[in-house]
Amino acid sequence: MSAVALEEIVLADDMIVQFLKTVKNHGPSSAYVAAGSVRNLVWDKRYGRVPDYRAADVDVVYFDTSDRSRESESRYEKALTTIAPGHDWQVRNQARMHVPAGDPPYKNMADALSHWPETATAVAARLDTQGGLELVTPFGPGDLMGHVLRPTPAIMARDVGIFRARVQQKRWLERWPDLEVLEA
Repeated sequence: MSAVALEEIVLADDMIVQFLKTVKNHGPSSAYVAAGSVRNLVWDKRYGRVPDYRAADVDVVYFDTSDRSRESESRYEKALTTIAPGHDWQVRNQARMHVPAGDPPYKNMADALSHWPETATAVAARLDTQGGLELVTPFGPGDLMGHVLRPTPAIMARDVGIFRARVQQKRWLERWPDLEVLEA
């Protein structure tokens, strides 16, 4: 399935669009709404469910090599919570996330996302200047749109157990029982 279909799903959801607008206007420069915020929307739509945005965090990612402090992320989280209370805003600068992962520094947003645990989660979206959607999907939208959960090559090389643990801990197969889980 195509990026156009993904864009249509995201832009048709009023809450995600509100998140995108809030992040564009009050979040870090060039930030994206990402990960489970987008993945859960797509998979819930497949099951005919209305996403429960109060039950999950709103993942916001950006890439800024000039300030990699956790304090900056906290300031953005507080600002977003003030503007849009009732949501658990999780803001992370991907320019610093190589450190806890034990990786060499990431080059950009796509490189950072390519080191996330699952291909279907490695997706980020933001509004462009015309109100359209700009996507970063280092593995393309195929797994996300095809309802496939598989580890990224980086996780396969590091420790596939991280992927397996997330599948169990997050209980994705209970929420989306037709999800196809692949390890290759």
